[in-house]
Amino acid sequence: MDKTAYFNNLMARTEELFYHELSDCAAWKTEFIGVDFIQSKDITGGSPAEIIESCIREITAAGLIKEASYSIGGQEILLYLKIQECIHVPKEVKLLQGGIEPYNCPIVNMILDQLIEKLNFTTTYVANLEVDPETNECMIKCAIFETADKIGNVCDWSDECRLIDEDNEWTTIKC
Repeated sequence: MDKTAYFNNLMARTEELFYHELSDCAAWKTEFIGVDFIQSKDITGGSPAEIIESCIREITAAGLIKEASYSIGGQEILLYLKIQECIHVPKEVKLLQGGIEPYNCPIVNMILDQLIEKLNFTTTYVANLEVDPETNECMIKCAIFETADKIGNVCDWSDECRLIDEDNEWTTIKC
C-alpha cells in the first residue's frame, strides 16, 4: 500500500467535503492542517525572511518538498512562494479532477503559522494557489499582515508578481 497516496486521498476528500459545506466556514479551518509538524521543530528567526527560510529548511529536510523559492513584495504584504516537488501535489490533482480549485496548502500553512507564532503577525491567509501537475510545481500568493494597520493596504499583485519574475527576485532554499 502506498501510504502517501492513501493520506493524500484522505486529505483531498476532507477538503472536498469542506469545500461543499453549507455554511462556507469549514474550508477556512484547513489553515491549521500541517502546523503540528512545524510546531514540533525549532524554528528560529527575527525577521520574516529568517522564519520562512528556517521553515523551508525543515520542510525540505523532512522530504515533504524538494525546494521552495519565495519573494516578499506588495508593500511587504504579498508572500509569493514557488514550491517544487511537493508530496501533496497528488491531493491537489485529485481536487482539480473533481472540479474543485485547490485552496489549502499544508506546506504554506506551516510557514504562515510560524510568522504568527514567532513574529506575532496579526493575520495571514492563502490568497491564491495554482498547481501545475506537469511540472509538479505550485505557485502560492499569501497575504501576510505584520500589524493591523497594514490590513486594507492595496496594490496590484499581478504587477508585483510579474516584476518578481522579471527581476528574478526569488530566494531559493534547497535541502
